[in-house]
This record gives sequence, structure tokens and C-alpha cells, in this order.
Amino acid sequence: MKTSRRKMSMVQLTFVTAANMLGAGIIMLPTKLAEVGTISIISWIITSLGSLALALTFARCGMFSTKPGGMGGYAEYRFGRFGHFMTSYSYSVSIVIANVAIAISAVGYGAGFFGVDLTPVQTCLYTIALLWLAAVLNFSGSRYSGKLSTITIWGAIIPVLGISLIGWFWFDPQLWISSWNPNSFGFSDAVGNSIALTLWSFLGLESAAVNMDAVENPQRSVPIATFVSTLAVAFIYVASTNAIAGIVPNADILSSSAPFGLAFATMMGSTAGKVVMGLMVFSCAGSLLSWQFTLARVFKTSAQRGLFPKVFAKVTESDVPLKGIIVILIIQTLLSFMTISPTLSEQFENLANLAVVTNVIPYILCSAALKSILDQEGIDGSVCNRNTSYFLAGVSIIYCFYAMTTLDLPTFLGGCSALLIGWMTYVVRFNIMKQTFIQEQRVKS
Repeated sequence: MKTSRRKMSMVQLTFVTAANMLGAGIIMLPTKLAEVGTISIISWIITSLGSLALALTFARCGMFSTKPGGMGGYAEYRFGRFGHFMTSYSYSVSIVIANVAIAISAVGYGAGFFGVDLTPVQTCLYTIALLWLAAVLNFSGSRYSGKLSTITIWGAIIPVLGISLIGWFWFDPQLWISSWNPNSFGFSDAVGNSIALTLWSFLGLESAAVNMDAVENPQRSVPIATFVSTLAVAFIYVASTNAIAGIVPNADILSSSAPFGLAFATMMGSTAGKVVMGLMVFSCAGSLLSWQFTLARVFKTSAQRGLFPKVFAKVTESDVPLKGIIVILIIQTLLSFMTISPTLSEQFENLANLAVVTNVIPYILCSAALKSILDQEGIDGSVCNRNTSYFLAGVSIIYCFYAMTTLDLPTFLGGCSALLIGWMTYVVRFNIMKQTFIQEQRVKS
């Protein structure tokens, strides 16, 4: 007699979701937030509330949707096949960009670890080399990368969680206050300038809903795991970035490519700083190894459903989408060259903001589809409080649009251009498929 696969408990799902959010997304943020100052704590609060609304909205979508395809399946309830395509496409593009940002983070901490200063071109070339290396290591299959990432992710979690808990012993309130608004931004500008970056750090909040099939009692476990993990991560983010602002002078954070390493060096000496830099390089490398393969699989799945070009669906004997990986690497290489900036932190910001533009589109489409999911699946008030669901979806959509309004025009237009390419691709492919279908029907008749 076969036994069913053991499912995750609610506690395990909570840790998985929190780990997916923490990852490598936070490790460069203190440097960019230092440009705004400690007034960015207001942005953290706004983003934490917005992310919590998004997470709970995804929890409801995941619990009641019966369509396959994850977020694309959610959007399909309201926007049809086109909504499914745009959701999958936008999410895939955001991961393409996010992986480049992770590689940038690894290069920054690697430079700090080895004590070298890199030129913008050198940073770009090392980033490209790391992306290709992570992909090449997956050419024979992803037997170990998933397991490796579950270990290496602690290289980022331990320092971030550590400074959130013990950093306060070195915290200087006057130093924190003096960094409140160093560039004298207006209130709305100061808050808006860091909204997109803080949202970047919460990407992955949908993980609990996506993994609902792998958890025990999902209707209870998914909402609780989502709420607790998002709340815990919000606390860690706010605590860690603000602790650093009270430990290291603002000017020093601004010039650092490894802010957490700098903070630990200030607290415990240069050796501790080196150890933290090494841990975070280890974390980024492991995360990138797994995400590069996962990204190719995301493209492969969409291609098999007829949403993406067939080249992404072709696999080797080891079930590796080799051609798809190479195409993705070429795109990431071009993206690395296109975003070369005077400083590593500026290039990271450009990529993070681009990832936010492309990632909020699936968030908006899925939030807007929640009512349709409840209607079409016949979910009544005894199972799900509809007014609460509508409120959460509304807050999520408003927050996503607000986050996009805080971006600079070139970044916004860059994200829109990527989405336009996706829309044009869909229209062309749809027309080709339609004409092929018509011709087949004529031949049959």
C-alpha cells in the first residue's frame, strides 16, 4: 500500500515563506536607504502593511482557485488566457531581473571580502561571469542546487537576524537621529524614494499560497503562515536596517558595497565583518545557482502550455531546458550592460526597481481577480468573509499603483517597454495560432 507524501506543517510553511522573502533581497538595501535617511522607516511601515494585504490576498486566491498555473491561473478567472500569459510573463521577467540583482549583491560583498575596489565595467563583467557560472553548473541537472540553496540561504539570514537582535547593544540614538533626512527631501519625496526598494525586499510573499498543495490543512495553514511570516520579516527588515543606521555613520553606509559586513566590522572588528561578507557571498551564490535553474523551469512550463516560445520547452536527456537557459543568459548579459552605473549600489537600485515594475503587474492582476475566483468557485460567506477579501484586494491594488508612482520615469518606461514586448508577442502568437486553426478547419472540411 502506498503512503501519501508527507506534507509540510503550518510552522514549516511559515519558515519557508519567510526564508523566500529574506534571501538575498535585503543585503544591499541599507546602502540605498542611506540616501533617503532613517525617515525610510515610514516607507517600511507603509510597505509592511501593503505587503501584508498582498500576502493575505494571495492566500485567499490560493485557497479557492482550482485552475493550474499558480498566479497565472488566478488571473485567468478575471482576464482569461491573456491575463494568464501577462501574469506568467511579467513574473518571469521580474525573476530574470532579480537574478541579475542577486549577482550584483554577490559581487559587491565579494569585493568587500577580498578588499578590492571594482570599476563599473569590472562589476558588470564579474556579474555576467557569475550568472553564466551559476547556469553552467546546472547544465547536467539540478540535483543538488535546490538542497544547496536551503543551506546557503542561512548565510544571509543569520547576519540579518543577528543584527536585528544584538545590534542594539551598539546602537547610538543620536547617530540614528542625525541620519533622519540627510538630503532634506520633502516628506512625500523622502517616503516615496524608498517605497519601491522596500517592496523589492518582500518579493516572495506569495510563496505560502503557491505551496498550498504541499501543506496540511491549507485553508487554515496558508493564511496563518502568510500573516506570521510577513509580519516577522517586516520586523526583521525594519530592525536590521535601522540598527545599522544607528551603528554606522550615514556617509560610511553610502560608500559601502557590503553594508552588513561594515556594520559587523564596526561592532565586533574586521574579522567579524569579513566573516559576514563571506557568508553573504556564499548565500548569494547558492541562491543564484538555484534560481537560475528555477527560472528556466518557469519558462519551460509556460512554453509547454503554449504561452511562451517553444525554444524554452526543449530539454536535454537530463531534462535540462538548455536552450532556454542560454537564451535567458543572453538576456541577462544584455541587461547587465544596459544597467551599468557609476556605483554598484546604483546598478542594484536600477535592477531592483525594474523588478518591482514587472512584479507588481501579477500582483495587481491576481488581486483584481479575487472576486471572480470567489464567484466562479461558489464560495459563500460562511467559508470566506467577502467584505474582508474585497478590502484586502483593494488595499493591495492601491498600494501597487502607489509603488509604481514613486519610480523615476526611465525605470517606469523601461518596465513598461518590457511589458509591451510581452503584449506584442502574445498578439502575434495568438494571430498565428488563430490563422493556423482556421486553415486546419478548412482542410478538414
